[in-house]
Amino acid sequence: MPGENLTRDEARERAALLSVDGYEVSLDLRSAVGEETGDGPRTFRSVTTIRFRCNEPGASSFADLIAPSVTSVSLNGRDLDPGQVFDGSRLLLEDLAAENELVVDARCAYSRTGEGMHRFVDPEDGEVYLYTQYEPADSRRVFANFEQPDLKAPFRFEVRAPEGWTVWSNGVGERTDGVWRFAETKAISTYITCVVAGPYHYVTDSYSRTFPDGTTLEIPLGALCRKGLAPYFDSDDVFLVTKQGLDFFHDHVDYPYPFGKYDQAFVPEYNLGAMENPGLVTFREEYIFRGRVTKASYEGRANVILHEMAHMWFGDLVTMEWWDDLWLKESFADFMGAFALVGATRFQDGWITFANRRKAWAYRADQLPSTHPITADIRDLQDAKLNFDGITYAKGASVLKQLVAYVGQDAFLEGARRYFKRHAYGNTRLGDLLSVLEETSGRDMGGWARSWLQTAGVNSLTPQVLLDADGRVDELAVVQEAAGSAHQSAPPTGTPELRPHRVAVGLYRRTPEGSLERYARAEVDVDGARTVVGELAGAEAPELVLVNDDDLTYCKIRFDETSLAALREHLGTMTDPLARALCWSALWNMTRDALLPAREFVEIVLRFSGRESDIGVLQMLHAWANSALVHYVAPGWRETGGRLVAEGALRELRAAEPGSEHQLAWARFFATVASSPEDLRLLRGLLEGTEKVDGLEVDQELRWAFLEPLAAHGVADEAVLAAELARDDTASGKRHQVRCLAARPSEAVKAQAWAQVVESDALSNALVEATIAGFTQASQRELLAPYAERYFAAIERVWEERSIQIGMDVVRGLFPSLQDSPATLEATDAWLAAHEGAAPALRRLVLEARDDLARALRAQALAND
Repeated sequence: MPGENLTRDEARERAALLSVDGYEVSLDLRSAVGEETGDGPRTFRSVTTIRFRCNEPGASSFADLIAPSVTSVSLNGRDLDPGQVFDGSRLLLEDLAAENELVVDARCAYSRTGEGMHRFVDPEDGEVYLYTQYEPADSRRVFANFEQPDLKAPFRFEVRAPEGWTVWSNGVGERTDGVWRFAETKAISTYITCVVAGPYHYVTDSYSRTFPDGTTLEIPLGALCRKGLAPYFDSDDVFLVTKQGLDFFHDHVDYPYPFGKYDQAFVPEYNLGAMENPGLVTFREEYIFRGRVTKASYEGRANVILHEMAHMWFGDLVTMEWWDDLWLKESFADFMGAFALVGATRFQDGWITFANRRKAWAYRADQLPSTHPITADIRDLQDAKLNFDGITYAKGASVLKQLVAYVGQDAFLEGARRYFKRHAYGNTRLGDLLSVLEETSGRDMGGWARSWLQTAGVNSLTPQVLLDADGRVDELAVVQEAAGSAHQSAPPTGTPELRPHRVAVGLYRRTPEGSLERYARAEVDVDGARTVVGELAGAEAPELVLVNDDDLTYCKIRFDETSLAALREHLGTMTDPLARALCWSALWNMTRDALLPAREFVEIVLRFSGRESDIGVLQMLHAWANSALVHYVAPGWRETGGRLVAEGALRELRAAEPGSEHQLAWARFFATVASSPEDLRLLRGLLEGTEKVDGLEVDQELRWAFLEPLAAHGVADEAVLAAELARDDTASGKRHQVRCLAARPSEAVKAQAWAQVVESDALSNALVEATIAGFTQASQRELLAPYAERYFAAIERVWEERSIQIGMDVVRGLFPSLQDSPATLEATDAWLAAHEGAAPALRRLVLEARDDLARALRAQALAND
């Protein structure tokens, strides 16, 4: 039988044959504590009973299970030989009856990669913590099942756990006779079931809602984290955002929260940002802040809380049939999370973050050779894993924002309400959503869907301005270019697409006080290659034309020469923060597209970023400026540019208001770019208390941020890092130390780090991530040069031997992007040519890395011109 990589065709065939009535899953997790026994992996007992129907009695099918061993298998009371029916990932089921009962008793393995049942030992106190993470198909690592989203069923879990532990699952649980038993769930997909177990710190609250018909909904709320993080856990703010979100969704979707309780678990070594398990949402514990962070971090956490909450309806209540329509949950959750953030919480500038940060992710993904339509062609589970990307999330959300502008907010929300009521606890495809939107908007959704959902690539919109003899606008037009035109990569398949865009066009000029402000605005439907904006004819001549003002559509904004000149001189004077963020994003896209020299982008950042009021935009500018220095500027200017950026960062750090979040952001950025002996002495002095920046509190997290550049430049040695770990002997401290150790500029250090990640599977996923981050230091290009050849020799083996998550981390994280030369590009092409038969998902990752490298070389060539 085939292996772990379930295909779409297999899933469709099985869904046509089977329907599932229910699961009973019994887990014994007492083996999680105590000494290791035996030579194999640490395991736990998993007993699953599945009741299901087959509409072709006598047919054969299979169940999914990834486990070291199976003790027994019983089908309809008939014992099957595990050695005959189990191949390590599938259980062969032959001669099925109309109604069936399958019982599987297995030994499943605890995970160290964040997939399946992850086991974490806290170095601070030795406590063991467990949690599950399944998306897209890892529940089969914990219990036998039919692992595909359209075979939904109710679940009953029971769990035996060590004394003193608490266990949580999707339903309400109680412990009797030493066993935790949980209420049966509604019909849900396998990948959103969940178990969390251990001595977690747990805080409770409650939510109440009375509806217009007089009925009241009571939802118990809970929030949990490791005991070691309890002193930092601001659960009150988590509950505040949760309640605000529940109010917002009840106001807008007209379908009461359907899953009983609402627990939120912040867990260690998590692979994702969060996961929408109904009744038990899991988050990475980095959302609990051990040190001071900016408002942008709190906004980011609130957005994730609301994104996962949106999934309770978009994804959990109504689920896509197969991963082709992953956007039906992720795009909607991304959009509705931002929509709720702005509509219900204190983070009223959430659309600025969306325009500046989320869309940057989408624009990058949509220009890679692996770009794909929002409704993707997902052949198998490896495809599905890689499509949790900027297209499915951020482009999809951006397109939904355009859809709201296209059909109107009321029609969009009414369509969502009908969709939930019509398909509750079921599975859907694209057409099911489009049909309700056609009902509520009266518009033909077919053409819109073909343009926006079923084609790949990003359009660019450029203004053309003609002035009359009096200096007024004679004609203003918007020119649309498709992907595959000049300065854009062509989509991998199909014809470049010109799309319909509902956009606002803003005209800006300086006021007598010197600020750049909008004085005219028009909304227009851009359709085709050139669209005239008649409403703006006769307006006074603009200094800046901003296409897609207010960020209504998804496009790359371009500028005419007059507008670009105005931005070079006056960007910092723009008073509207969203318009300013859109201009910054457009300049960054031009830099990546080799239309604006990277050196010039860095100089504009140095000139104006100190005036940026939005902290999230400022931190994004820091990241972009650093990327420009590392990848896009001419190599001959790197050292000069790095010095100028470090000087600018230090200047802004000293000028920032003492104790402000802007001061904190500049301190972190300064640490990122510090390299001169003077800069490093200052960082060391701030750590030792011999230097001071008025108002800057160097807490533990900031100490680690300062230590990494000191380690990377050979100032902080192993003894210094060991002493810092003794000061912060926690799981978080260990991750920081591992990263700093791998950052040291030594051949022996690099060899050890490489071996730990590539040649061994001893490290957990979190420590693999930390080691890779430390290994790849931009200041160590020569030291890392030998690893380019080793990378291409190793990646196919790594992909075959390691879990897909670790494989993705290694292939992405260790690609020799710092060896930015034509020779590396040629080596990449040679690997691709010699490995045409490699796993498509692996080839996709290498193709993406190749595209980034080629883009960097084009930008460097422009900078050299």
